[in-house]
Amino acid sequence: MKALSFILAALSSGGLLLASCNNEKAPATTATSEVPAADTAASGTMAGMDHSAMSHGAAASTSPLVASMNEMMAKMEAVKMMGNTDHDFAHHMLEHHRGAVAMADIELRDGKDATMRQMASTIKANQQQEIGALEAVATRLDNAPTNYNPQNPNDPFTAQMKASMDDMMKNMPTTVADPDMNFNMLMTVHHQSAVDMAQAELVHGRDTKLKAMALKMVEEQQKEISAFKAWHAQNASKM
Repeated sequence: MKALSFILAALSSGGLLLASCNNEKAPATTATSEVPAADTAASGTMAGMDHSAMSHGAAASTSPLVASMNEMMAKMEAVKMMGNTDHDFAHHMLEHHRGAVAMADIELRDGKDATMRQMASTIKANQQQEIGALEAVATRLDNAPTNYNPQNPNDPFTAQMKASMDDMMKNMPTTVADPDMNFNMLMTVHHQSAVDMAQAELVHGRDTKLKAMALKMVEEQQKEISAFKAWHAQNASKM
């Protein structure tokens, strides 16, 4: 019996020792498995633009609208920057518009308020039309000469485009139970980022047709932002 007790004790000590060794090695294993941050220049994305997931307010929500905006941001982050302001604006705005269409579809599926549903229908129709026009311009500009450095965070166009995304992240609202209110709040910040991007194109872009489209975006979406804010004020009880 004493011999058996000694053997069991030895095995137990060995197990504890092995577990201890494994625990001591864990940090080293974790450290060696970390993936280094992607080099901005190699990735071809704009310097500092890393908005693939919402990090404020609505981020923890399970709202389909938040998921849709996260997906849009990931796609915008994946856009390869060529270094031509018009080309890069067109490709970024394409993904932004597609995100708006997806959000409008969610409102048309889940929303109940007649005003919000009508705005969703209008936004979807208008942005689908603009998507077709943007696709044509983007294709035409695929071989346009470079005129800015997307990897330079101090480049005026890079900085202004990044600011448009940063501000959207910063102003993300906390979602509520009402789907119409969520659409209202999220589309307001979504529209504002589109206005900011379009204004960057108006200042730094050179393509006449694209600048005319950007001006139209600013005018139309600013009007819709005002309509969203007016509805929000009248429906504060849904918060």
